Amino acid sequence: MTAPERAARTAEADALCARAFADCGGPDVGAALVAVGGYGRSELAPHSDLDVVLVSDEGIDLGELAHKIWYPLWDSGSKIDHSVRTLPEMLTAAEADLRVASGLLDLRHLAGDPNLTLRLRTTMLANWRKGAKERLPALRQMVRSRHDLIGELAHLSVPDLKESEGGLRDATVLRGMVATWLVDVPHADLERCRLALLDVRDVVHGTAGRATERITPEMWPELAQGLGLPDERAAQVHVRELGRRLTHLSRLAWRRVDAVLARPAAVGARRPSLEPVAAGVALSSGEIVLDKKARPADDPVLLLRAAVSAAERDAVLAPATAARLVRECSPLPDPWPAEARQLLVRLLASGRSLLGVWETLEETGALSGFLPEWERVRLLPHASVIHRFTVDRHVIETAIEASSLIRSVARPDVLMVSALLHDIGKGGLTEHSVAGEPIARTIARRMGFAPYCVDLIALLVRWHLLLAETATTRDPDDPATVELVTSRLGTVEAVSLLGALTEADAKATSPKAWSSWRSGLILDLARRAHAALDTGAALPPIQSDDVPIPGDLRADSVHISVEPVDDGSRVTTIAVDRVGLLADFAAMFALQRAAVRAARVWAQGDYGVSVWEVAAEDLDPAILRQKYDAIVDGRLDASHRLRPTAGAELAPTVVVRPEASDLATVLEVRTADRPGVVYLVCAALARLDVAVRSAHLDTLGPQAVDVFYLQESSAGVLSETRAAQAAHAVREALTGPAATA
Repeated sequence: MTAPERAARTAEADALCARAFADCGGPDVGAALVAVGGYGRSELAPHSDLDVVLVSDEGIDLGELAHKIWYPLWDSGSKIDHSVRTLPEMLTAAEADLRVASGLLDLRHLAGDPNLTLRLRTTMLANWRKGAKERLPALRQMVRSRHDLIGELAHLSVPDLKESEGGLRDATVLRGMVATWLVDVPHADLERCRLALLDVRDVVHGTAGRATERITPEMWPELAQGLGLPDERAAQVHVRELGRRLTHLSRLAWRRVDAVLARPAAVGARRPSLEPVAAGVALSSGEIVLDKKARPADDPVLLLRAAVSAAERDAVLAPATAARLVRECSPLPDPWPAEARQLLVRLLASGRSLLGVWETLEETGALSGFLPEWERVRLLPHASVIHRFTVDRHVIETAIEASSLIRSVARPDVLMVSALLHDIGKGGLTEHSVAGEPIARTIARRMGFAPYCVDLIALLVRWHLLLAETATTRDPDDPATVELVTSRLGTVEAVSLLGALTEADAKATSPKAWSSWRSGLILDLARRAHAALDTGAALPPIQSDDVPIPGDLRADSVHISVEPVDDGSRVTTIAVDRVGLLADFAAMFALQRAAVRAARVWAQGDYGVSVWEVAAEDLDPAILRQKYDAIVDGRLDASHRLRPTAGAELAPTVVVRPEASDLATVLEVRTADRPGVVYLVCAALARLDVAVRSAHLDTLGPQAVDVFYLQESSAGVLSETRAAQAAHAVREALTGPAATA
């Protein structure tokens, strides 16, 4: 049934109701017959009911009139849900029940006194707007409960066109949210999706021969034929795209409702505020937008920078901003610059906030610009019923699960990209891990990974099912079982990464895929393979090259030089060595908002030398020197400005590595990459009078991986007690006061 056919059927039903009302003398009794219901119920499908209410002012008995109206309608074969109410009763019911209120927002006059219908409609809308801020939280909870119970239309194996997230019920809710005047929703997009879902519902009703909102697997071929689509895969993509679009509109609208409800009452004129959060990017009313200095055409990384800013702050990436960036940003070069690769990894590791941002990137077409291979798995159904989601959503859920495991691996960037690409080979006839390996290799190379990492990502994609399949089908005590794994993977690093990827993949699939039994077998096999490959070799020593010491460098001064490099600067600092020197330099960069990507630090005679790779360009050595002097003189309080944020999602790991050096105590720190990390570590060590003799600092996506070689200020390896004390102090400094209370 087409939209005009539905409208004709609705008009026919309306005329039938009007005739029944007129034939029984209704116009003389001061009553009105109105149609109510959810958004779209008035556009009748073949097996839909028409919900009608006979309304009157208080004190009028409509019992006899109602029977005179209902019987002719029943005799005609019409499907009618009916009731009789006074106008005050209707308003009271709407006050008590959000579902009733939602239905009355869509009421339509059929017959009788039009002024009564007009009073009911205007009173309902006025009450709805007046009480919106008090009622919307309850509506939000009702919607969330329904979504949790039913699931998402875009990903359910048996989609529910009405009740699931992204279904017709959500279209009703969105219309009610617009009626509050607090937020807006793209009306054309909403109406397009709603009407298209009504078309799908009509075909489903015709196929099933009854009123049903669920699409069972055997319906897809007939649904494709009824909708004029080439095959059942096209029908699935069509329906799931509609559901995903409505889901996206719904989530965006609710985020905006949250912002409105959280906003204090405005006093005087309200002006939009822009809080700078990254180069070219600002935060405004809970949404990431571009600032006035942004030049998308000259900044191919701006889209990823905006996406990361939104995900890491759990903010909305404004769709209009994303759409503008898609139109105006120049394409990323091949290979990508280091900043782009780092930003993608940070985006993937942002946790649950990734989902909303990724949806915006999909809905605005941004993904095809930097990951065209995504089209292979977009809305692709899984063949196995154990999967909760379509392939594309499963991949994002895997990345979300993997983000909680990055502390357990040496290369979190490799883990996150492998999570993104592990199912990229699906959708063809070749076994997906085999098909995915060369695709993943091509993508990783384009992203600018080093050859070793490209090989590692390809290896993980090829064998991402190895641990799960081997652990559950082979005898774990048979030496050949472990040998099978070690022969495929070859290194401890690969085993560690595959263990984390396997856990994330299973958790994203379903609870059954990571049951206590399955997880125990997989983790035990990974442990055995790790032990078989582990040679116990120590960490390699930190390599450093002596640099010329300026002859005019005084004991109380500092030498700072800046060299431009790709996507940033290389800064060399030299000063007389002392406990706390490295902390002061780290504070200098953090307070200058210069993100540290990597650094090498070493002692050269009486001097402390450090070479820093930072993301900032056009750094002025004189300004850095002024900042450093202010820190040393106490005019800038770095400890206050760089204190950690309490309640970080992942606790840092701080480990003493006694096997790594005979001359120093090696402290390995893994924590979220954020301004001030190096300062917090070094300041904590300085307070213990522990000297940092050399260090290697690296940033891998969202994680800082820093190795510090420590000695007592009087020289010498730290005792076990002192090493434990240093590790505890660093851990406490990084977790913040709330986490350590």
